[in-house]
Amino acid sequence: MSFKLCLSALAFIGALSPMSLVVAADQELVAPDRIGLATAPNKLAVRLNTSSPGNGDPAVAKGYQDLFVAFIKKHPAWQLEMQIETQDIGNEQAKMLEEAKSGNAPDCAAVDSFVLGQFKLNHVLSDLTPYFSKEEVADLFPFVREGVTGADGKIYAWWWNTDLRVLYRRTDIVPDAPKTWDELKAAGIDSAKKGMEGVIFNAGRYEGAIIDWLAAYWDLGGRLVDDSGKPVFGDSTNRPLFLKAIGYYKELVDSGAAPKRVTTIANYDDLNAAAAAGTTALFIGGSWQFAQLKSVLEPDQYAKWAFSPLPGPTPDKHITGTGGWTMASLSKDPKKVAMCAELIKDVYMGPANAIEQALPTRASLFDSYPVFSTPANKAFAADLKSGQARPGAPIYPEISNQIQIVLGDVLSGSKPPEQALDTAYQAAMAAYKRL
Repeated sequence: MSFKLCLSALAFIGALSPMSLVVAADQELVAPDRIGLATAPNKLAVRLNTSSPGNGDPAVAKGYQDLFVAFIKKHPAWQLEMQIETQDIGNEQAKMLEEAKSGNAPDCAAVDSFVLGQFKLNHVLSDLTPYFSKEEVADLFPFVREGVTGADGKIYAWWWNTDLRVLYRRTDIVPDAPKTWDELKAAGIDSAKKGMEGVIFNAGRYEGAIIDWLAAYWDLGGRLVDDSGKPVFGDSTNRPLFLKAIGYYKELVDSGAAPKRVTTIANYDDLNAAAAAGTTALFIGGSWQFAQLKSVLEPDQYAKWAFSPLPGPTPDKHITGTGGWTMASLSKDPKKVAMCAELIKDVYMGPANAIEQALPTRASLFDSYPVFSTPANKAFAADLKSGQARPGAPIYPEISNQIQIVLGDVLSGSKPPEQALDTAYQAAMAAYKRL
């Protein structure tokens, strides 16, 4: 769900007035590091992930390019200095936060929802409240509205897309959707007997591995932080729940229901690749992958795949982790803040969702775009009701880092679960005290 930052400019030959933009050919407005005329007097530095003209899918990239060109035609005195991040999300976001703290950040940028709390804590985001109506804010899902709102009640980002985790399966090999952990284990073992490698999932050093696994912990009532943002996942209340949730994954591997190689999987693309290669009949993945599978599988093979809610410890428990990206302004220039808000509204408040089939964060948008009226997207929308977002506490990225280590140590057998958890909890508490 890679591109280096586009920092080298290509010269645009020929001088055109910014006002000639209305008749300029679209190709004259597009360069690897720029949208708009090179002669436009105002510049907005925009740093994005692959939800941009830098997307690896040519059709999606073209869709974004068209949106950005249409936007810049409305603002001919501006040019967008485009920067596209790599998929090393954690490091890219940490670097941008440091740039923001030193006053060198881009003017408008994609901020992952799981680090939004850190950006708010450091007061590097500009107030976007004036640019969004009360009705638009009220239309956001509750966990989204909470995420973008500061302690002062102001809006500091616009969380424009979300997602959830589901269980994918090949119905010719696994006809019935597993509803519990035990049923998933049995299905994984059975599929392995049929020549598959069992259920696969992210368990490498990767943020995706944590949000995929957290549903199991949340199903048990576990908490990562308390109301003050202090880590509690290793305290007397949450420790046994954490160990049980880790034990669920460990049992999948130990029993042969999942291959040991899951500790090397740290990219959702690897799950798609296994499905395309026909080596797996089960995987835990993101909602966006259903559309991706259609593009990587032959029609007869794609027809065999279905998804269902994540299994839980009991049939009535199946919380799913929700994620998504926000757009925010890190500029102190009022004109640039306003332009960033305009870009968000024109590109990322609906049109971008439709291009990528990225689930909207506003309930009304599910009725506004035909793509979200499909049976699959209606099912995803229904499952969002059991969605839970990662906590916005500033310590969360370090907690995630420590749990990534726990997963690797426990599933590889290098450490017993109790020791791995205690080490992670101590490290998270030490980091919390340094905040």
